[in-house]
Amino acid sequence: MYAQNGTAFMADEDLLNTVLADLKRTVREYTTAATESNCPTVRRVFTDLTMDTLRLQGELYTQMSQLNMYTAPGKALRQDVDKQIQTAHQTQAKCQQFVQQKIGGAGAYNQAAGVPVHQPNVQNHNPYYM
Repeated sequence: MYAQNGTAFMADEDLLNTVLADLKRTVREYTTAATESNCPTVRRVFTDLTMDTLRLQGELYTQMSQLNMYTAPGKALRQDVDKQIQTAHQTQAKCQQFVQQKIGGAGAYNQAAGVPVHQPNVQNHNPYYM
């Protein structure tokens, strides 16, 4: 993209980072639309748009990474990720308990929407994920 005087409008890396950020934002917006839709057809459209946009974002990230235009974040310590997982499980358990209290303890909600409870694999001694 060039300005009227023939010079580059902005550096390629800056332009691509802007597009990448916009794709990330768009994914968030589509995901919100999908989760808030009441109509199965509309939900499916936003789900498809989300997946297409995620694919585009991934392809752009890969290209930028190969051109050294995007540096991936450092590896996360296993203990930090495990702590986040444990916190999420605690939150899930509190939500399930709240729902059970509000609906009178119906058994269908003993496991929220059939979501399996994931326990971190502590057998792997690698201190980093990725």
